[in-house]
Amino acid sequence: MYMQQELGTKVILLNVTENSGAGQRIDNFLFNKLKGVPKSKIYNILRRGEVRVNKGRIKPSYKLQDADIIRVPPIKIENVGSKQFSEQQLKELDLTNAVLFENQDLIILNKPAGLAVHGGSGVSYGLIEALRALRTTESHLELVHRLDRDTSGCIMVAKSAKMLRALHELLRSGKMQKTYHALVKGYVAGDFKVNAPLKKFTLQSGERMVRVNETEGQVALTEFRLLERYNNISLLEAKPVTGRTHQIRVHAAYRGVPIIGDDKYGNKEFNQTMRKMNLKRMFLHARQLVFTCPLTNEEIAVLAPYDAAWEAGINNL
Repeated sequence: MYMQQELGTKVILLNVTENSGAGQRIDNFLFNKLKGVPKSKIYNILRRGEVRVNKGRIKPSYKLQDADIIRVPPIKIENVGSKQFSEQQLKELDLTNAVLFENQDLIILNKPAGLAVHGGSGVSYGLIEALRALRTTESHLELVHRLDRDTSGCIMVAKSAKMLRALHELLRSGKMQKTYHALVKGYVAGDFKVNAPLKKFTLQSGERMVRVNETEGQVALTEFRLLERYNNISLLEAKPVTGRTHQIRVHAAYRGVPIIGDDKYGNKEFNQTMRKMNLKRMFLHARQLVFTCPLTNEEIAVLAPYDAAWEAGINNL
């Protein structure tokens, strides 16, 4: 353990163990350990080589191993410790009623649209910080994967390092079925697939974007199934075979059926028209997770209900 003043005045060393950090990315590990340090600051010291693992430089994507020793430089920070939430903030987040599944090593939540999964990049707090504020008796709460801020639905939080590692391996092996629902602009005649490589890039403003790039992009495949049609609007089921950043959003737009309310890849004029009809959120929802729990062999199938804004939007159509 370390004290707040130690973090700001001298180098500290953190030990990685099988039950604390092994298998985790170094950036995610530091986000949890250095509470109160801005995400941008942690990335800065990683890229500058000021954080060392076993005396060597590493990238933010480095996966920690058992017995690694992490050197953290002196960092000037404010208010290291748990984020302080008001009762009103926690009531608005209503995460206690968002639990879809829970056992001793895992929580699956129905994340509200508009809530970031973690603080950083102009967001003071996110789902994981709020959950830690609510679950003060839990010693280990880590995001297993991420959802975009404006996407709602199923998200997994590991309550142990062994579950975190096991679920990461399950995701890498493609043995977890993730199903999304998307309300899109356009008449869709039937089921289809989009197989289009994706490449990330950054605008001058610093905003991160993704686009189809046949020569430099990473392989990306999404399967779409038609569920309902409402005149020139279609409700689709989307299954991402690969897991690229913004994959469903970019693939839908690339096919010519952008997601309603998507301010980054959608049709701005159409989104404005939809807002007048009370369709005011981004209509992408992580609807279902189906997998075999790697620690208990339990078959888990979780379905996330739509929120009130989604239901109201559908009713208006």
